[in-house]
Order: sequence, then structure tokens, then C-alpha cells
Amino acid sequence: MRELVCLLEEESAKAMLESLLPRMLDPSIRCRLIAFEGKQDLERQLTRKVRGYQNRSARFLVMRDQDSAPDCRQVKGNLLKLCSAAGRDACCKVRIACRELETIYLADLAAVESVSGIRGLAGHQSKRKYRDPDALGNSKQEQKKLTDGAYQEVSSSRELGRVLQLDNARSSSFRQLLAAIRALESELLALPEESTN
Repeated sequence: MRELVCLLEEESAKAMLESLLPRMLDPSIRCRLIAFEGKQDLERQLTRKVRGYQNRSARFLVMRDQDSAPDCRQVKGNLLKLCSAAGRDACCKVRIACRELETIYLADLAAVESVSGIRGLAGHQSKRKYRDPDALGNSKQEQKKLTDGAYQEVSSSRELGRVLQLDNARSSSFRQLLAAIRALESELLALPEESTN
């Protein structure tokens, strides 16, 4: 079975990918999304989950926020070590949202306007802080402020996954996430048919 397994820090990332992945992936690929109870829970269980996963053809996408960690490359490196300890690092890709998942949303204010119903948000995109939202240290707060509290982490993430512009280049985190999904999709589609049964 061609299967993409997403191991995620939180429910909001799961909600976003639940609606985003069907827009991107070949329909022959099954998706399984596993949300943990925060980054520490993800890191504590990652090696065991990947090592013990029964489908040997599965590919894994690991995703978490950078949050207050000073270096996202170090965060990524630590997660890659956990994948390596599982013995399946060749089947894993790790992506870090710099600093939070909400930076992806702030890079696409037309999508935020669309799901929130708050008119005029897309017009803020040309402001300096929204041209490079990955540089914002408080994107979740900024998202709530921008939508006057209407932003709800899980339900809004689910709606945003349906409308985020896939060729949006304003968020490096988003570009890297989509590149990882496409690379894993290519690997799965290239598998010999007998190995996916």
C-alpha cells in the first residue's frame, strides 16, 4: 500500500494537512495523520512509532513548530536523529514551521480573508511583516489579532488547508513543506507494485 504517514506536533497541523493533502497527492496514496500532544510528546514517541510501523513501504513526514528554539536546523537535526534511530531515516522527511504553523497562513492573507469572511485582509499582504512572515516571532498572536479573535487553531487550519495557494512563495516553511510532500509522493509512486501490496 502506498501510504504517507504524517507525524505532527499538534491537532492544528493535522487539520490543515487533512484538507491540503487531497488537493496535492495522487489518489492512489493513502494518508494517515497522527497528531501528538505537543512537541515533547512527538519527540518522545517518534522513534518507536516509525520503527514499529507495519507498512514497510510507508513514507513519513515529520512536522513541528520551531517555537522558541534558536536554530530550526538544530531542531530538524534532532528529529532526523530520532528517525535514524528507528532505522528508517531514508523513508522520512522532517519539516519545521518557522516559528509557528500560523506563519504559513500569514503568508496567504487572501486565504485567511476567504475563510474568515473579514474583508480587506488580503490588502495587508504588501506590509513588510506579511511579506516575510517566517521572520515573525509571534505569528499565532498576530493571526488572532488580525482576525479580531476569529481565528481558531483547529477549525481555521482545516478551512485554510482547503484554500491555501499552493504556489505561494512568501513562506519558506510552506515551500519546504510542499517540496517534501511532493518528494515523498514521487518516492511512493515509484515503488514497484508488489512492494505496495
